[in-house]
Amino acid sequence: MNAVIYEALLDTISAPIVFVDNDHVIRYLNKAAKVRYYEKRGYADLIGKSLFECHNAESETLTKKIYNRLVEGENEVFLKVSDDNQKITVIAVRDAAGKLIGYYERFE
Repeated sequence: MNAVIYEALLDTISAPIVFVDNDHVIRYLNKAAKVRYYEKRGYADLIGKSLFECHNAESETLTKKIYNRLVEGENEVFLKVSDDNQKITVIAVRDAAGKLIGYYERFE
C-alpha cells in the first residue's frame, strides 16, 4: 500500500489522530483532527510544528512524562477524560523492530 491509501484509511476514522514523532513534532493529522484543531479551535498549519507550541507548560511536562513511559516500553498510557466525556489515551507507535517512532492520542 502507498501513502495515499494509508491517508484515506486514516481519514475514515471519526476520532482525531495527531501523530507526533520522537522530537514532539506534529507529522500527521487525519481529517477529524483537522476539523477539531483547524475549524473548531482556530489553529492552522500544525504539521511540522512542535506539539508544545500549542500546549502550556503543565501539559508539556505531563506529555514528556508519558513519552518517557512509552520509551520504557508501555504501549498505552491513560491521559484523562475530556470535557466532552471522551477517554483519552496516548498510544505508542513502533516500527517493525519495536522501536518507538512516535505517538498519538486515542479518543474513545
